[in-house]
Amino acid sequence: MKIEYDPVHDLLNIEILPDVEIDDSLEVDGIIIDYAKDKRIVDIEILDASKRTTKDPTQIINLAIYRESAQPV
Repeated sequence: MKIEYDPVHDLLNIEILPDVEIDDSLEVDGIIIDYAKDKRIVDIEILDASKRTTKDPTQIINLAIYRESAQPV
């Protein structure tokens, strides 16, 4: 997963599946969701990101990864 912010165009992009071709896109209120042919989400783009979050969206990124083990401990 990759998170990018373009301050020139004020776009926040969350790439979930790198190197997967986009087959379809859906825009809802300035948020674009790109889908693969099998309907998996490839990436999410937020237009006018600083107006929808904070002046600098990179300042609010707090990445935490939680993984559960397959077997109970």
